[in-house]
Amino acid sequence: MKKFVIILAGGVGKRMGLKIPKQFFNLNGKPILAHTIEKFFNYDNNLEIIVVIPENQVEFWKKIIIENNFTIKHKIVHGGSERFFSVKNAVDTIKEKSLIAVHDGVRPFVSNSTLERCFKTAEIYGNAVPVIDLKDSIRKIKNGNNFSKKRENYKLVQTPQIFQSEILKKAYSQNYKKEFTDDASLIENLKKKIFLTDGNKENIKITDKFDLIIAENLYKNKKLYNFAKS
Repeated sequence: MKKFVIILAGGVGKRMGLKIPKQFFNLNGKPILAHTIEKFFNYDNNLEIIVVIPENQVEFWKKIIIENNFTIKHKIVHGGSERFFSVKNAVDTIKEKSLIAVHDGVRPFVSNSTLERCFKTAEIYGNAVPVIDLKDSIRKIKNGNNFSKKRENYKLVQTPQIFQSEILKKAYSQNYKKEFTDDASLIENLKKKIFLTDGNKENIKITDKFDLIIAENLYKNKKLYNFAKS
């Protein structure tokens, strides 16, 4: 089945205190977004890549591409006012029956094995959401009180979340709700079961300066972590 990936690159970098959006920040010699695109290309160079960028950042990204001699082919789609509309804009450009992955542009460390598991699971069951276990104890806060909860009953959600195209298109034909925090929440709203699969712990979302420190050390210790193949 034909494969697409929608890579969302709509950050502004406020939490990092950067002068440029975080997805364009250089990490190990190239922009974070370029690393992410490269990860999917290296996994499957037949996979069609769609990058969603705010309209006012498109020319800046094109300039970065030229400056970095970045030649991986990808389609650019304009982002919307909310994540929901950004994904919808990209989904609407896909006409053929396919598997569609939706991924955060600032998650450059997704492993090949996570991608393989997600695509296979989505092909069989209709959708796939990568998750990892919690390591810390957790407590629920309610009405000024807090309660211990079993961490075994909870998972941390990653991307890419992958779906059969007809399911994802139906999900994005719904009216927007603020409760739609990710693609799985839209599918869930259609009363469909979500299928979880193992992610990889290195697959962090780079959202603040602490994440950036972790990301830089992951690249320095790439052989130790072996995240590219794990």
